Amino acid sequence: MTIRLLIADDQEMVRRGIRRILELQPDMEVVGEAADGQAALEMARLLRPDVALVDIRMPRVDGLEVTRRLTAEASSGHRVRVVVVTTFDLDEYVYQAVRAGASGFLLKTAPPEQLVAAVRTVHEGDALLAPASTRRLIEQFVQARPPAPALAELTAREQDVIQLLARGLTNAEIADRLVVSPRTAEHHVAAVLAKLGATTRREAVRRAAELHLLASA
Repeated sequence: MTIRLLIADDQEMVRRGIRRILELQPDMEVVGEAADGQAALEMARLLRPDVALVDIRMPRVDGLEVTRRLTAEASSGHRVRVVVVTTFDLDEYVYQAVRAGASGFLLKTAPPEQLVAAVRTVHEGDALLAPASTRRLIEQFVQARPPAPALAELTAREQDVIQLLARGLTNAEIADRLVVSPRTAEHHVAAVLAKLGATTRREAVRRAAELHLLASA
């Protein structure tokens, strides 16, 4: 199965570099490039990519708004998963990207293999945060809250989510089980990953097991 990709970045050299990396993969095809957010939205509706790699700062419509609109339009029948790829390693952007519905957040300084892995991860329905951003988010959680058992870091709904992740359920299956929208399920999964200091669901389950957060079989 070929993963159809859309690249949205206002710098042509960046677009070309990302395209060159991804088109080396036998299971990936770049179907379009957009130099601004409005063009990205129009191309997404026309080309129906599986994954959109979106910069944050772009002319006309910024990347966060592009992310909101693309994920909101999933109810129309076609789901575009968004990976925010940015130069700006700012905590506020990580939070805003997750709230906007992004499935992944990655820095442009990431090695090529991490970019490729990110595309495959979000295409499979998982969530991914850049490792450096994840570490900082965990530090902020620790600094902002008084010492407490690890279990208290997760909300009741997030505790349900980690149990379902441990059982191998996909985001779509989690949404069905919890009777929430797929977007809400992805938001919960991303929050769990951030709080457990994990970049993939497998790592989150391992961390949860280490912290004795998983229910006994």
